[in-house]
Amino acid sequence: MKFYPYKRVVRPITLRVTSAALRLPDGNRDHLDTSAFSTQQRTVALGVAQHDDWVSARIGLSATLPPGVDSEDAPWTELRVLAVLTDGETNVRTAVDLRQDAPGSKEWSGAVEVFRDDHVGRATLAALAVATVDGVSGRSIAETDEDWTVDVVAEEPLGGLRLDVKQVSFSKSSREWLRPYSDAPWIVDASGRLPTVLINGDIEGFSDLLGAESGGLESKVHEMLVAQMATDVWTAVFHSSVGDLEVEPDGSPIFPTDWQGEVLREMLPDVVPGVHVEEALRRVHRRRTGDAGWVELQTRIHYAAVRRAGASKALANALRGLQQLNRGDKA
Repeated sequence: MKFYPYKRVVRPITLRVTSAALRLPDGNRDHLDTSAFSTQQRTVALGVAQHDDWVSARIGLSATLPPGVDSEDAPWTELRVLAVLTDGETNVRTAVDLRQDAPGSKEWSGAVEVFRDDHVGRATLAALAVATVDGVSGRSIAETDEDWTVDVVAEEPLGGLRLDVKQVSFSKSSREWLRPYSDAPWIVDASGRLPTVLINGDIEGFSDLLGAESGGLESKVHEMLVAQMATDVWTAVFHSSVGDLEVEPDGSPIFPTDWQGEVLREMLPDVVPGVHVEEALRRVHRRRTGDAGWVELQTRIHYAAVRRAGASKALANALRGLQQLNRGDKA
C-alpha cells in the first residue's frame, strides 16, 4: 500500500471502454462491435476483426470520478483526468487528457490511440486524476484500482462473462426447484453471487457433446450449443439485472456495483445505442416500469445477447463445416 504526504481521495476512479475502431492503411476506420471488449474482464481484443495490417486503434473511454474529487472545499486545484496506456514489453507509455462531459459532472470521456508498431502483445490501460496540491502540480489524487488490458493480437476478450457452470441431475437433484425442468438441457440461475449455468446430466450424450474438442462436425455443433447457451445466459442476466434495480428518490435507477452492473454496461450500448450508458439505463428502466415500450425492447435485448455470445460466428463455422463435409461426400 502506498502512502502519500498529502490528502487524496480514498475511493477509486471507474474506467470503462465505450468503443474501439481500427485505422487501416488506406485511412479508413473499421469500427469494432462491442464483442471486441469485455467490461467483465476489462479486456480489449483488437484482433477480433482479423486485420493483420491495421495501423492504429482508437479506444473510446469513459471515467467516473469518485465523490469528493471536485468538491468546492477540496485541498487541490487544476484538476486533470488522464488515461494512461503502458506496455512493459516495449517500454511505451502514452498519456492523454480526458474531457469533462459537462460542468460539475463526475463523468470524463475521451480516447486513446494505440499504435500497432508500438506494441507486440498486451498493454495496461488505467486512469488517474492529478491536481496541484500544496503548491505542487501533477500530484495523483485518485486512480483506477482495476486496470484494463489492451491486447493487440487477441481475437476475443479473454473470459467473457464470468459464470459458475455445474452439471447436475435435474430429476434427482437436491435442488427441488430443478425437478420440474427435467426435460431442459440447461437452466440459468441468476440469483446468486455469480450467474450459474446448470447443465442437465440426465440427457444422455449431452455432456460429451459439450466437451467435444475434435476437429469434426461434432466440434461445430458444440460451438453452436455453447453460443446458444451463452445467448440464454446473457438474456437471463440482463433481465435479472434490470429487474432488481435500486432507485433514487426521484425514481432514477442506480447502477448495481456487482456483476449485474458490469452486465448492464456491456449490453446497454447494443440495447439502446447512441447514448451514454446511464441514459440508456434510465430509458430501459422507464420502459420496464412504464405502460409501453418494454415488449418492443425485447428484440434489442436478444440482439445484444446474440452479439455477446458470438452466435453469428458459431453459425458461420458450423455451416462452413457442413459444406466441407458435403463436398467430401461428393468426392
